[in-house]
Amino acid sequence: MMTFIRLATQVAIWPLPWWFRRLVLKFLFRYDLSDTCKVGWSILLVDKLSLGPSTRIGHFCIIRNIASLTLSEGASIGNFNKIAGVPLSETRSFREEWDRRPELVLERHAAITNSHILDCTNKVTIGEFATFAGWRSQILTHSIDLSTSTQRSAPVHIGAYSFVGTGCIVLKGAALPARSLLSAGSVLATAESETCALYSGVPASKVRDLNPNSRYFVREQARVL
Repeated sequence: MMTFIRLATQVAIWPLPWWFRRLVLKFLFRYDLSDTCKVGWSILLVDKLSLGPSTRIGHFCIIRNIASLTLSEGASIGNFNKIAGVPLSETRSFREEWDRRPELVLERHAAITNSHILDCTNKVTIGEFATFAGWRSQILTHSIDLSTSTQRSAPVHIGAYSFVGTGCIVLKGAALPARSLLSAGSVLATAESETCALYSGVPASKVRDLNPNSRYFVREQARVL
């Protein structure tokens, strides 16, 4: 019922100015929305929403069935993104995963660009100043365990100042270390640990070291001009 109310309310107030929509969302759903955040014509069906100063969610995103969405200062989600999970109310699957949290966290000045698909059945963290770039990339935090014929999930972490190229797939339990690059079309299936590295391939593995003093890795502004 609450999901339907959130959906109907957001669609009904789309034609209105953002400042008014923000007040409605704060009042009705107790969302934590900064005065300088901005949300376009998108659907946010989440239990807890926290948008910090100068954050942005673009147009035609659908974000549903997750417990929490947090964008820290300057973080952004572009247009046409699909972000979903399996809610905690689903008791038939993941019964042994008592600590599972269907959440998405974008740390300070992190960015998800356009037309991506993120499965947040378990927690997904995009580190500060990291970019989930290009388009048509996926994060999948759950899959079937063939040995037990059950659903299993695990968190995914994209490290600070890292860069995920276009058309990538990041699987459950994977981690891209800080100040690293996942090249276009790669599949990251494991939790890597070496920072300042280029990872590439199917499955992705370390190819070479990167210069830790590259401007992208030390920048103080989120946007790359």
